[in-house]
Amino acid sequence: MLRIIFSRLYREKVTIDKMIHIFCEKNHSRNTQLCLDCSELLEYAHRRLDYCPFSEQKPACNKCNIHCYKNDMRERIRLVMRFSGPKMLFKHPLLALLHLYDRRKEPPEIKDSRNRTGTKKINGILKSAPMKTMGKIS
Repeated sequence: MLRIIFSRLYREKVTIDKMIHIFCEKNHSRNTQLCLDCSELLEYAHRRLDYCPFSEQKPACNKCNIHCYKNDMRERIRLVMRFSGPKMLFKHPLLALLHLYDRRKEPPEIKDSRNRTGTKKINGILKSAPMKTMGKIS
């Protein structure tokens, strides 16, 4: 129980698991087993959470600066969340309230190691980096 409160990634996995089960139970199968499509979506969501670059500082996915889902999977998970979100308040109120709390947090800054501008910071001052040439111009 404490793990759900204190471990952000674990809580996110449990929340998405419950949401997909609610969605599948009402739309695809009437038993406790997930259908093939929903189990595939659940595995994909768990894999994305395992590789989240923010780890325990992870924001809610809709506020995140990095979109790690493929477009088709993002649409599928949106459908699940739209359908299951309101039902979570009645079926799993603690998870729903914690998810709403997590949505209030701002996403952490992305540390980009790539140098896109051709400049670098030396002693706090931006300096122009020399441009590489492709070869001699005749």
